Amino acid sequence: MPGYPGYWPGPPGPPAHEPVVLAEPTRKDLVRETRYVMVAFLASGIVSAVVVLMQYLAGGGTSERFPQLLHGYTPGNMLLTMFAYLPTAATVPIALFLLSRTGQKPADVLGLKSRTAGMDILAGLGLAAAGFGVEWLLLTFFSPLFGSSGQKSKLVNTVGIGHVPHFYIALAIVMSATTAVAEEVLVNGYLITRLGQLGWTPTSALILSLTLRTSYHVYYGLGFVLTIPLGYFVTRSFQKHRRLSRAIAAHFLYDAVLMTLSILFP
Repeated sequence: MPGYPGYWPGPPGPPAHEPVVLAEPTRKDLVRETRYVMVAFLASGIVSAVVVLMQYLAGGGTSERFPQLLHGYTPGNMLLTMFAYLPTAATVPIALFLLSRTGQKPADVLGLKSRTAGMDILAGLGLAAAGFGVEWLLLTFFSPLFGSSGQKSKLVNTVGIGHVPHFYIALAIVMSATTAVAEEVLVNGYLITRLGQLGWTPTSALILSLTLRTSYHVYYGLGFVLTIPLGYFVTRSFQKHRRLSRAIAAHFLYDAVLMTLSILFP
């Protein structure tokens, strides 16, 4: 006890609660944060894409858009696949939170406003149509590389849908929406915003965004180049108008139409 001979107080213990220290992020902090967010979002997709591509080149494995997670029960398999695909967008709230911490509110900086949703959907429809148009031109001019006259090129890995019931269109819509939100928020809204804060030119930011966007599509083989037109259009649209809803709508419509047609006409 204090005041008694022989008493020797021990070292002070840790504080009951760690203090909260708020500080303005430095440029180095933003660079590190951007790298971490991109790695968290891209790592699993790139690894999966490389594995699928290696399986295809080695002559083994299959590339299926809708995996069979639950055999013998088609409706259950569809619902389970929906649930299993949702983590694709797990990084989205983290990216939006990090932008908000530095003052970039989604409604103000990313243009995610409900009152402009109707016009953004119409604009997204135009962007999706432009993506389809350029893709058709690429297929026309480079058909020998992609395969022609019913012969599939070995340079292109076609991801099949297979024969599934028509109600799988619901799964196609969920997957298209999840993919559109995840990719456009992370590789477009978050990355383009952060690169602008770090002093990158619009052209340099566009090139990096397209590079990262196509990196997890390498499982298509040479067919990955067909993903570039839409990526270019939606990124340039966001850089010009700062309305991420347009990019999300365009990406969703593009994917949903392709998968729906694949289900209806396998």
